[in-house]
Amino acid sequence: MPKMKTNKSVSKRFKKTASGTFKRNKTKRRHLMTCKTRGQKRNFKDQPLVEATDSKRFAVLLPYA
Repeated sequence: MPKMKTNKSVSKRFKKTASGTFKRNKTKRRHLMTCKTRGQKRNFKDQPLVEATDSKRFAVLLPYA
């Protein structure tokens, strides 16, 4: 049986936690940060979890994560 391939674009954007769920980064963080408020910039720090309905899809795309 051949090896399963990891989707590289997904592996750069999502990380698997110890419990098996996936973390993601928030959007709108790359540029134009000077016009955003201090609270908005502070809220960019946390990494929300991917929805449970999408976690099955990520498990297929990241088989060795």
